[in-house]
Amino acid sequence: MNALSAYMGAAPTRALPEDVTEHAKHHLLDTIAAMISGSELPPGQAAQRYIREHAGNGGVAIVASAVTAAPIDAALANGVMAHADETDDSHNESRSHPGCAVVPAALASGEIHGIDGTGLLRAVALGYDIGPRVVMAMGGAAFSYESSLATHSIAGTFGAAAAAACAASLDARQVRWLLDYAAQQSSGIIAWRRDTDHIEKAFVFAGMPARNGVTAALLVKSGWNGVDDIFSGPDNFFQAYAPKAQPDRLIEKLGERYEITQTDIKKWAVGSPIQGPLDGIEALRANKPFDAGQVKRVTVRLAPSVATVVDNRDIPDICLQHLVAVMLLDKTVSFHAAHDKPRMQDPAVLSERAKVNLVRDEELAKLLPVRETVVEIDLADGAHLSERVSAVRGTPRNPMTRNEVIEKARDLTVPVLGPDQSTRLIETIFAIEGVTDVRNLRRLLQRAG
Repeated sequence: MNALSAYMGAAPTRALPEDVTEHAKHHLLDTIAAMISGSELPPGQAAQRYIREHAGNGGVAIVASAVTAAPIDAALANGVMAHADETDDSHNESRSHPGCAVVPAALASGEIHGIDGTGLLRAVALGYDIGPRVVMAMGGAAFSYESSLATHSIAGTFGAAAAAACAASLDARQVRWLLDYAAQQSSGIIAWRRDTDHIEKAFVFAGMPARNGVTAALLVKSGWNGVDDIFSGPDNFFQAYAPKAQPDRLIEKLGERYEITQTDIKKWAVGSPIQGPLDGIEALRANKPFDAGQVKRVTVRLAPSVATVVDNRDIPDICLQHLVAVMLLDKTVSFHAAHDKPRMQDPAVLSERAKVNLVRDEELAKLLPVRETVVEIDLADGAHLSERVSAVRGTPRNPMTRNEVIEKARDLTVPVLGPDQSTRLIETIFAIEGVTDVRNLRRLLQRAG
């Protein structure tokens, strides 16, 4: 607790390494783009409806709208929009999606306190450092597979709280209390897997954690105190949630290994397990161009637990068989194509989908949490193509370039904001050190009324 609270308390004034700053800009832009595109999906529409009906008073921007709300409600709504689908980033070892909770909390807290662009980057980086580490201390990916608790919401709550605390300039003593209130709000169970419209999932992964984190920071900033040692004292968080936890992992290489550099940015606006298969098809096509009509069979091999997440799902952006069919036909998968639910009944897509065989491969399970994929394509002329994807594009082992991140952001934002505003937003994020007050971002994040 001493080391953790000292690190968190010093975050508002601690400079980030140059490479971490670049990563923070990538993830900030990627998450904001996910909010903007998510604003037009059912979860995003539900979030905005809630604000209009119940929570429209306050000064914090609701992204991609013309309204504002109180900070807690704004964090909730912006979080739901950030995970309105599978566009946002993910941290493999902790089985969490940090950005969709951390960035909305940092923006809400940042607007309240009028922090500058550098302060926003520091808040975001701290959120990624703390949230995933809590779950990693609990047991990481192995814990997530054994437990009914939602690691996504646990990491999100602590990450959002850390980001909001940094923006609020809470000191080392205050962040102890902040962590206590985050722990008391930690919740979420994997029943979200039965959610068919992604609304509950968006709440569990992002809206609720962002709201919880901002709440914790506001309570402490207003003078509330609490338990000093929620991770180490009697009846502490780990005893309650993960008795086999390794609490030392909370501070493992803290300040040396920044978890934002270990977080994936998705090249494709689809579920994480589908990234590798799409990469594989793209690589095979680059080596030997072919059309959908030439394909006889597609075999995709995934670890069993990974395959279950995307096997014949009702939602297009997390249905592997559907998206492989789209990739065969379109030779890419755009944001629009990944969310075109009526197209799931298109005869041309169904014809290609019938060629797709998903294999649950126990050998690939041995490599988890690294999600390796094998894609095999048999062509009508007898050719057999095979590609093993060991490092998905956008993961730390195969990161996207700045230009690739920008290209994805434009695909997500231009249909909502238009090309000019989208360009200004992207340029501002990459020069955010020049932003003296994050409230000045509002004109780029919102639409005219």
